[in-house]
Amino acid sequence: MLEDVKKTAEQKMQKSLEALKNDLAKVRTGRAHIGLLDHVMVEYYGSMVAVNQVANVNLGDARTINVQPYEKNMIAKVEKAIRDCDLGLNPATNGDLIRVPMPMLTEERRRDLTKIVRTEGEGAKVAIRNVRRDANDALKKMIKDKEISEDDERRAQDDIQKATDKAVAEVDKMLQVKETDLMAV
Repeated sequence: MLEDVKKTAEQKMQKSLEALKNDLAKVRTGRAHIGLLDHVMVEYYGSMVAVNQVANVNLGDARTINVQPYEKNMIAKVEKAIRDCDLGLNPATNGDLIRVPMPMLTEERRRDLTKIVRTEGEGAKVAIRNVRRDANDALKKMIKDKEISEDDERRAQDDIQKATDKAVAEVDKMLQVKETDLMAV
C-alpha cells in the first residue's frame, strides 16, 4: 500500500518531466530540428493529422528542415499549415519538396523565448509539488484509517520529498540546457 503511493508519485513526476521535455522541444532555437514540426496539424481527407504522418520530415542542413509530402496534392496544404502555425516559419516549395529555413533569432526574441522557457519550467515544478502534496495527503489518510504507523508515514514522506527534490533538480537542469541553447548565437 505504502509502496503504491510512492511509486504512483514517482510515475506522475516522471510524466511531468516528459511533458516539460515535449514543451521545451516546441520552443525553437536558431538551429533546425524535426521535433519543431511535431505539433503542426494539417487537414488530410477531412481529419486533422500531424505533418509527420503525411510527409517525410528531415533535416536538410543545420538551418533547414525538408518536408516531402507522400502525396502531391498535399504539398499546398502542408505548406499552408507550416506557414499558419505559431512558429514564425516561412516555407518555400521547390517541386515536390518544401524547404523550411530557420530565421536567425534576434536578441530580443531570444530573451522572450527564455522567459517562455522559465514559465514552462515553473509550471512543471508546480505540477511536481502538486504530486507531492497528493501523495502526502494519501499518507495522512492511511494514518487516519490506521493502515500504517506514523514512523512508516514519516519515512514515506521523506522518500517522496527526495523524489520531489530530484525531479525539481532535473527541471532546473533541463531549463539550464535550453536557456544556454537559446542564447547561443
